[in-house]
Amino acid sequence: MDLSATKRRALLKVIVLGDSGVGKTSLMNQYVYKKFSQQYKATIGADFVTKELQVDDKLVTLQIWDTAGQERFQSLGAAFYRGADCCVLVYDVNVLKSFETLNNWHEEFLKQADPVDPDEFPFILLGNKIDVDGGNNRAVSERKALDWCASKGNIPYFETSAKEDYNIDEAFLCVAKIALVSEHELDIYFEGISETVSEVEQRGGCAC
Repeated sequence: MDLSATKRRALLKVIVLGDSGVGKTSLMNQYVYKKFSQQYKATIGADFVTKELQVDDKLVTLQIWDTAGQERFQSLGAAFYRGADCCVLVYDVNVLKSFETLNNWHEEFLKQADPVDPDEFPFILLGNKIDVDGGNNRAVSERKALDWCASKGNIPYFETSAKEDYNIDEAFLCVAKIALVSEHELDIYFEGISETVSEVEQRGGCAC
């Protein structure tokens, strides 16, 4: 087996969070299948799609998890969030409440996923539905969204339209790139701690 080839392949788990109705499923369907439906169907629980793309010399498979935005599904459990390489937060630029709940989604993710370094974990923000009413219906300005991103450590921000297929490929390419950078740093981190882990195992102890 050619190890150098496997090193150039990466599977990245991406979780998409946001209020129900902001267009999470539509964004994913447009990105993966190039399809858009006017019919709104609430996502039950969680579902995922996969998409392969090339980033530099790496073949990357994005495993994109879609979640139900309804509150009763919010506690999907840590297992769902664990192992995520990037979290995509989505709001509807025409609905102020969907922007105001971003802090909750951001906190909920960090609490459930419990990443090694919460301050460095890669997030990305998508302001969706910019096509609605030619933009006259906007409740959240781009400036306001950028300020929020800056307050969270300069999260990348994209304005998107699932209906018009606007800026979606660019947004998910950014997802893949920032997740890969983070994954590479984790590899280095784990190389450093693997010796300590094996010592604990030899003694039959458990660090948990």
